[in-house]
Amino acid sequence: MKQQKQIILFDGVCNLCNRLVQWVIKRDKNDTFRFAPLESKIGQQLLQEQNLNPDGMDTIVLIQPFSGHTTKSTAVLKIGRAFGGIYRMLLLLQILPKFLRDPIYDWVAKNRYKWYGKQDRCMIPTAEIQMKFLGEINSDSEE
Repeated sequence: MKQQKQIILFDGVCNLCNRLVQWVIKRDKNDTFRFAPLESKIGQQLLQEQNLNPDGMDTIVLIQPFSGHTTKSTAVLKIGRAFGGIYRMLLLLQILPKFLRDPIYDWVAKNRYKWYGKQDRCMIPTAEIQMKFLGEINSDSEE
């Protein structure tokens, strides 16, 4: 049986989010992850499949086969954990309860455009990483 990939849904116009995606792609030696912008048609569809309201969704979402989804700080910690090595140290942060971690995540998310800027449209991946992205990348492109 072919192993299903974990899917990371991210804010496609956020520079911080795009940097995170690039960071994950660079370290994803086991080809564990696939990506889709929250704004894309496939991103919206996946949110609905996970029973998440796609309207106003502005958090990272990690969809894992057979175990559903996680969001915010828990999603970030699980993504980091997938790389092993020193990144497994992120698990120590899970000792902190979500009610302490998520407000920090929310504070960064609220300020991400001010601190890191944003693009006019979703990133367009290079040909070499295109296969890691699901569906159409730009939310305004026609299918």
